[in-house]
Amino acid sequence: MSDDRMPGNRLLCQVFRSSRKDEMYLYVDKREGLARVPEPLLARFGEPQPAMTLLLSPEKRLARAGAAEVMAAIRDKGFYLQMPPAKEEYLLDLYRTPTEARY
Repeated sequence: MSDDRMPGNRLLCQVFRSSRKDEMYLYVDKREGLARVPEPLLARFGEPQPAMTLLLSPEKRLARAGAAEVMAAIRDKGFYLQMPPAKEEYLLDLYRTPTEARY
């Protein structure tokens, strides 16, 4: 059974960048825009800044998620939220205050 928002199992997707958090992105159906995104999420996300428009299909490769997973989330919830990647443990050491002297 085909979903009318995804003819031919493809989806025209609008991607927004968060104004508050680096590397946080919100994917939505371009035709619906942000209409189905919950208000509390938009409040935490900050002002959505248009980043790009993509034509998604299940076999498309994305940097951090499978296109099929993104498409399913948009179909079911109205959006897909891509969180920033976890920081590597060694990078966190750059921000820690030294607690002992090392010579």
